[in-house]
Amino acid sequence: MGKLIRLELFNFKSYKGHHTLLFGDSFFTSIIGPNGSGKSNSMDAISFVLGIKSSHLRSSHLRDLVYRGRVLRTSTINGDGSATAPAANGDVNGHADGAEPGSDEDNTQRSHSERHDPKSAWVMAVYEDDAGDQQLWKRTITSQGVSEYRINNRVVTAQHYNDALEAENILIKARNFLVFQGDVEAIASQSPRDLTRLIEQISGSLEYKAEYERLKDAAEQAAETQNYSLNRRRGINAESKLYQEQKREADNYARKAEERDHAIVTHILWKLFHFQRTVESSTAEILRHQEELKEYRRGVEKYDRALEEARREQARVGRELGKVERAIKTKEKEMEDQEHAILPLDEKIGLTGKNVAAYADKIAEIAKERDAQSSNAHRLKKDLAVVAKAQDQWEADRRKTDQQDGRQLSESDLQAYGKLREQVNTRTSADQTKLDALTRQRKTDEETVQSLQSKYDATQWQVQKLEEDMRALTERKQTMAQQVKQTSHDIAEKKKEVHAFTSERLRTAQKQTELDEKLQEVLRTLLEADDGRRQTEREIRTRDTVVALKRIFPGVRGRVSELCKPKLKKYGEAVSTVLGRNFDAIVVDNEKTAKDCIQYLRDQRTGQATFIPLDTIQVKAVNANLKGMHPKMRMAIDTIEYDHALERAMSYACGNAMVCDDLATAKYLCYDKSVEAKAVTLDGTIIHRGGLMTGGRGPGQQHARRWEDAEVENLRKMKDKLMADLAALPKSHRRGTAEETIQGELAGLEQRLSYATDELKALERNLASKDKELQFHRRQLKELQPTYEEKTRQFQRLNDSLAHFQGAIRKVEDDVFADFCRRLAYHDIREYEAQQGSRQQEAAQRKLEFTMQKSKLENQLSFETQRLQSTQERIKRLEEKAARDEAMMDALQQEKETIQEARQVIEAEIKQLQEQLESLQGKYAAKVEKVAEQRREVQTRQKEVEGTLKAVAGLEAEIQRTAAGRYALLRRCKLEEIDLPLADGSAELDKLPIDELLAADDPDEMDVDEDPSSSAVQAPTVPDYGIEVDFDGLDEELREGADEGRDEDLQDRVATLTSELDKMAPNMRAIERLEGVESRLKSTEKDFEEARRAAKKAKDDFQAVKEQRFELFNKAFSHISEQIGQVYKDLTKGPNLPLGGSAYLDMEDSDEPYLDGIKYHAMPPLKRFRDMEHLSGGEKTMAALALLFAVHSYQPSPFFVLDEVDAALDNANVGKIANYIRDHAGPGMQFIVISLKTGLFQNSEALVGIYRDQSANSSKALTLDLRKYK
Repeated sequence: MGKLIRLELFNFKSYKGHHTLLFGDSFFTSIIGPNGSGKSNSMDAISFVLGIKSSHLRSSHLRDLVYRGRVLRTSTINGDGSATAPAANGDVNGHADGAEPGSDEDNTQRSHSERHDPKSAWVMAVYEDDAGDQQLWKRTITSQGVSEYRINNRVVTAQHYNDALEAENILIKARNFLVFQGDVEAIASQSPRDLTRLIEQISGSLEYKAEYERLKDAAEQAAETQNYSLNRRRGINAESKLYQEQKREADNYARKAEERDHAIVTHILWKLFHFQRTVESSTAEILRHQEELKEYRRGVEKYDRALEEARREQARVGRELGKVERAIKTKEKEMEDQEHAILPLDEKIGLTGKNVAAYADKIAEIAKERDAQSSNAHRLKKDLAVVAKAQDQWEADRRKTDQQDGRQLSESDLQAYGKLREQVNTRTSADQTKLDALTRQRKTDEETVQSLQSKYDATQWQVQKLEEDMRALTERKQTMAQQVKQTSHDIAEKKKEVHAFTSERLRTAQKQTELDEKLQEVLRTLLEADDGRRQTEREIRTRDTVVALKRIFPGVRGRVSELCKPKLKKYGEAVSTVLGRNFDAIVVDNEKTAKDCIQYLRDQRTGQATFIPLDTIQVKAVNANLKGMHPKMRMAIDTIEYDHALERAMSYACGNAMVCDDLATAKYLCYDKSVEAKAVTLDGTIIHRGGLMTGGRGPGQQHARRWEDAEVENLRKMKDKLMADLAALPKSHRRGTAEETIQGELAGLEQRLSYATDELKALERNLASKDKELQFHRRQLKELQPTYEEKTRQFQRLNDSLAHFQGAIRKVEDDVFADFCRRLAYHDIREYEAQQGSRQQEAAQRKLEFTMQKSKLENQLSFETQRLQSTQERIKRLEEKAARDEAMMDALQQEKETIQEARQVIEAEIKQLQEQLESLQGKYAAKVEKVAEQRREVQTRQKEVEGTLKAVAGLEAEIQRTAAGRYALLRRCKLEEIDLPLADGSAELDKLPIDELLAADDPDEMDVDEDPSSSAVQAPTVPDYGIEVDFDGLDEELREGADEGRDEDLQDRVATLTSELDKMAPNMRAIERLEGVESRLKSTEKDFEEARRAAKKAKDDFQAVKEQRFELFNKAFSHISEQIGQVYKDLTKGPNLPLGGSAYLDMEDSDEPYLDGIKYHAMPPLKRFRDMEHLSGGEKTMAALALLFAVHSYQPSPFFVLDEVDAALDNANVGKIANYIRDHAGPGMQFIVISLKTGLFQNSEALVGIYRDQSANSSKALTLDLRKYK
């Protein structure tokens, strides 16, 4: 890549006239200068010449970039930006003398006073490419305020100019080579989506954004249009096939209708005849049972009173029994707590006793040491006395020996010796004086050396003794430390076990609490459900009957109320009202199963039921026109959930009934819209098809509650499960023996650890004291050694001097005493004197030996005395600890005795309560037996009543079933317009109420609770509505036979004909509708094909743009993501932090990353990863610069211009930035940095200095090549 050689400016911003910023062959150039000198204007000049818009150059218009001179405070600013100076004569208006405002003369004078600022400016960049050729890029602001572009002095268009820059990899749109003031702070605080947009700009994928969004909307719209056309074609095609099929069925329908109508009338007459006969016989049987019930119920009431009294007596004894049991449990709990309290006490007493014994053993051991030390001290004293006595004895013996063995000389010899000695003394007086002085000095020095030697030996022995003691103490300390460590480990293990037991107990308690709460909630819900669900004996009997039928006959599906469920709870009451008498109807697979069930009910005399066979039931299609007529209305069939296989039964039960949110909606549909369908509101109000309105509380409200049966059953199962879970849980109030044992062991270990820790601390203190003493003696030994050696050398030199003088004296003595010695037969005078003085010397030697021996014994005695004192102090401390533990053991023993006494009292109380409990248990057993006896009596009487009631119920059910069947047949005849023969004087079928049910099954009748105390059984009344059927047309054979076979034959005939007609289901308008449908199908096929082609094309176009955008974005992101870590590491590493920091980019959406954000995470050295907003100011700047450098590395331009990016950095970070730029600056990478920080620009290769020339009112530049000075 090339590089920027220089930058030439002409009248650009603060640069008046022509100026050159020379960069030369430097790859790291810093632009410096004081604030306000125009440094940043050089940045604007570079940006301007590279085609950046003026809005990015701190200006709103291009004219603002042209140089303007300084404006005086007294000048007037004109509309075009020029300034007018005030008049010279002081005229406040600024006019010349005699000139009127606005005149030509005045205008002329003003034109001369203007500043004559330039109207145009230009900036030219001289760029040298890889081949060494220079290119001149020039951008000019013309006098018209527009830009003119030139390349090598040739005018070109802006696009051509931009293409030439891009050819050198200078991407104006990306702007990845320019960092303005504030860009670093903006990048540091930008959001993930802003970072995504930055990478889109760098990668060029942003250019595809508008096309991407347009094609995406177009593809979605085309797909939607295609789906619409496809669904429309399918619907029309299905409609065409339907009309073709209906046309074929329409021709065969008419001939079957007449034959079916005759068979239906015959079947209805046969059933009505036998219904009437059954009602008459059943009514007579019911009246016979009425008198029997009265007598039975009086007996039941008598025994009920006796049973209630026995129950009250049993409850009273039971409460007393429970009270005693609770008291026993409370006492047992207290006993258990007392037992648990004793275990830790026993453990503590045992541990304390062991400690006391250990202290005693320790005291005995140390006492032995004390006795040994005392014995040593006594022995040393005795030895010292023996030495003193021996010295005295020796001195006495010496004096006695001298007197006995002394040698006697003659008087003349002694006189001659005296004279000669005087002569010698005279001749050697000077030497003798020196010899005497040296002799005295020698004696003194000898004593000093001996004293130092004795002290040195004693100190050395003391050091050896202390080292041995410290080794012993260190071994004991290590042993004790190991014991503490092991005990601590054992305590940790025991605590884990205790925590495990505690956690398990807490978990069990928490689980028990949760189960209790759930159980209470379930019980509360069940109680509420039971309060709202009062099932009569008939309902219970019906439910049991259905269960039996389902068990015996596989084809029984269940009751309608069990097979469907309202989609929303608010529909419950309305749906139950819509279902009406079909609410308890039983759905079966076929008609044969229904007949078998009816026969079973007859045989078991368990009542009657309505059956809906799925194969033969006649179902009218739901009127589709009713759907969507009102937003507050929906079809009843749409408000329930059911199995699809039961659709025919549910459609039959619901019909065209509508469910409305309120009565106003129902009135609007039935009265205003004249909808011929039954409308039911959410509160159960009905508007019948004929306009009749029914309200109030009826059986429908009771039926609505029965949908909760399944939920109640689930609640009961949940209750049983919860109770089983509770029973399976361990008892949380009892603590196992294992846990108690562990607690006791833990207390013992903690006590042992406490004692071991105390002893370890005592050993450490003793060791520290010994160490201090040892260090003292070592220092003393170190100080004594040089003194001892110096004194020894001095003593040797003194001996040498003494020998010299003694030799001189001996020479004189030999000369003077020569004749004397020959006469007395001595070799020399010294032999004579030695004979006489040897005894003195021997005495002196012996005396010195006694002195040294006494000194040694005294030092040893002092050391042993100190050891004995220390040992006695240790014994005293151990005795104090032993006394403290003995006192603690006595207190624990007393506490244990107190607890045992309390246990004995509680045991006596428990024994007394148990005796009372046995007595109450006997009484309670007797009461229970009495209650059971009374209950058996009541049950015996109730069986008689139940038998009679069951018989009556069977008869009632038979009558009700028969009456319901008669009404259903008459209602069917009216609804289906069957021509039923009637007797003379009979009311017409039109008088029969369509929606009025019988008393037992009428959903609109008020619900009246039964009085269980009522003893009267009344025969149900069966309304005939004034309709009397004429049975004359019924054959005698049909009148006599009422068996199921005859009914099956008649029904089979009707069913066969009806089935054939139902299967036909002709549509008479199918032919004319078929033609219109086929015409619409052709048009729809053409629309669908066009929509399919348009959708495919839109999808392909969108996919191509999407892949191009993703490829560009992902290429840039991958490169920047790979570079960011190394760049950040290079920026943040230093001598103390050679590894630097870490940074990475995180893509939130990997499929289409440009639609979501990209997170930038940085981890400064020695810190953890964190988001940008959690970094400090300097850390943010370093992270932002790393991102900028990484972004620039993607399609890098030949140069990189930075404007005061180091403003928020400290010196250390500035140095890191400088090192990074210096390391990366080179061929292909030129850095131009505007900075005020010395740490940055002093590392550059060249400096461009910007300063302000106040006289010229312009910024000027200087260039300095720093490489010459390095």
